[in-house]
Amino acid sequence: MGASLAKIDDAVWSKFEIKPAANPTPEKERAAKLADPGFGRVFTDHMAIVRYNQAMGWHAACVESRANFPLDPAAAVLHYAQEIFEGLKAYKRDDGGVNLFRPDANARRFRNSAERMAMAPLPEALFIEAVEQLVRIDSAWIPGGEGSLYLRPFMIASEIFLGVKPSADYIFAVIASPVGSYFKGGPAPVSIWVSENYTRAAIGGTGAVKCGGNYAASLRAQAEAIDHGCDQVVFLDAVERRYIEELGGMNVFFVFDDGSLLTPPLGTILPGITRDSIIALAKESGTPVREELYTIDQWRTDAASGKLKEAFACGTAAVISPIGKVRSANGEFLISGGAAGPVAMGLRKKLVDIQYGRAADPHNWIKKVL
Repeated sequence: MGASLAKIDDAVWSKFEIKPAANPTPEKERAAKLADPGFGRVFTDHMAIVRYNQAMGWHAACVESRANFPLDPAAAVLHYAQEIFEGLKAYKRDDGGVNLFRPDANARRFRNSAERMAMAPLPEALFIEAVEQLVRIDSAWIPGGEGSLYLRPFMIASEIFLGVKPSADYIFAVIASPVGSYFKGGPAPVSIWVSENYTRAAIGGTGAVKCGGNYAASLRAQAEAIDHGCDQVVFLDAVERRYIEELGGMNVFFVFDDGSLLTPPLGTILPGITRDSIIALAKESGTPVREELYTIDQWRTDAASGKLKEAFACGTAAVISPIGKVRSANGEFLISGGAAGPVAMGLRKKLVDIQYGRAADPHNWIKKVL
């Protein structure tokens, strides 16, 4: 297999060396794994990897067998949590080709995350090239039907030191995991626990960054949600503890009786690519979309009065999850009778059809890899 060139910026070029795995997974074993891959438990044969140091910049780009990293116990990521990641998917079209959905948006967000975490910014062209190269070499791992190949680009600080400062060395890598349909039998409404003891982010913090620390900080609240019989947790703002922000790993939307949508404004929440896509699709169909603050008391009152017709969460993994029940220390309430609503399901179908190439792509979101 040959090499590919990716333009990094006006002065630097990086060549991906392609090293196919010497012992790839046998076809029969791969087929067995693809029959029921679940989510994030099965991995493909290869990974893309690029290294950085201050003297050489980004270098040694290659696609090679997926393997463990040798990390020194004093590697900066293990002590000071300089780490960021992304999540996107490759989809198999009916004609056998492969689509990526908005990889440029993931590349841009990844660069923004790096800058906020004082890490070396990865050129967006290099991010996209790494993803494409991995998808090409592991395309046989993409499930058919409603399955997809989940791609996890990430970067860690690898300099060996115990001083508090930005690392001088980084490892960027992309791994891939075949995943089945997130919902077997169709999207089922989820129940939400309102976290009053924990917050996710504050102004000036890292709420808009896709870093591991944000997710680690949400795990105790998520466990609390499960203890109260709920599927997910929703966080309130850190200052007044009134305003809805986002779920543990998903953005949230509200649908009202006048047909409009509302979603919390950016700032302390993750600028979700699915969130942005839903806003674009809604506006395209003439649906008003407001990015405004919305309190937990408003949510409860509007659900009781019927003003609020639906609520749903969104993200790369599930696309759209209807919210059927909200529970807190002050009691619980249902939304849309606890059932999935037509607006959420209509938007989900529009988005999924574009991702799989079954519908027109007026926004040029799709990048054909194969």
